[in-house]
Amino acid sequence: MTFSRDVLKIDGLSEAGRISAFIKDQVISMHRKGAVIGLSGGVDSALAAALAVKAIGKDRVLGLILPDKESNPESALFAGKQSEILGIETRTIDITPVLEAFGTYEKRDAVAASVFPEFGPGYGLKITLPPDLLNRDSYNIFSLTIVDPRGAAKTARLTSAQAQGIIAATSTKHRTRMMTQYYHAERTNSLVCGTTNRSEALQGLFVKYGDGGVDIEPLAHLYKTQVFQLAGDMAVIPEILGRAPCPDTYSAPVTDEEWYFRMPFETLDLLLFAWENKVGIPEVCRVMSLTEPQVRRAFRDFANKNGATRHLRQMPPTLL
Repeated sequence: MTFSRDVLKIDGLSEAGRISAFIKDQVISMHRKGAVIGLSGGVDSALAAALAVKAIGKDRVLGLILPDKESNPESALFAGKQSEILGIETRTIDITPVLEAFGTYEKRDAVAASVFPEFGPGYGLKITLPPDLLNRDSYNIFSLTIVDPRGAAKTARLTSAQAQGIIAATSTKHRTRMMTQYYHAERTNSLVCGTTNRSEALQGLFVKYGDGGVDIEPLAHLYKTQVFQLAGDMAVIPEILGRAPCPDTYSAPVTDEEWYFRMPFETLDLLLFAWENKVGIPEVCRVMSLTEPQVRRAFRDFANKNGATRHLRQMPPTLL
């Protein structure tokens, strides 16, 4: 295998045909009538919906837009616009009441207030990992940033327990959305189509029994940059193509790069490919104009995240 900056380029027409055939085959083999997809307003779900339409037709695809009170309004707007272009039935269901009943916001905000006592109504928050992974050694320790009603921000490093508390509460958003998708999938005898890409799958950026709890994953072999390539060929709207990938689960804006990946996708995906395919570090340095310490930092981070999240990619252990 020759490693180059073009190694992740794909033939859009061929790949779209291959994925749509996969989706169609899975719908048939599972004896389902169609597919349900959660539409986030991001590129992954938009592409998955377009490929599902290509596979089984617009009348057999149901799009669900599932905001809560903290979602960016652009998410529902873009998801709705993409759905109209695809011609699929779409339902918008606000999951805020379910989250409030569970105590999602209350549990999460209690952790934020334990770090910043002034945190309260009108504040936003996000958690992030240290930036600039390639150029400095640092651990994957989360920091909390709060933004007051005037827009002033404060940041502090979280303990493991504090970070776990915020993540546990936030993950209920993903699981509530998946519960809603399965209700509609079972009501219509459809399968739930996932939207996780390979960059996320390899590093565990999905929630078990949340966005990872699906019937099929048609994009899990595509790195994020390949998703963007194919989305451009599949008439995904410019607003989505130009949007920075983000989890849209926190009350303050945060990108996927800030929240988890620690580098731009253009760099991340090439390095991930090299790590996964055991490309020699000198060759990676030559092709990407990086130093050996930079590549080693990236590879170490990939290995740590992949190992720590291995259980997410496996069936629960059982006795034989």
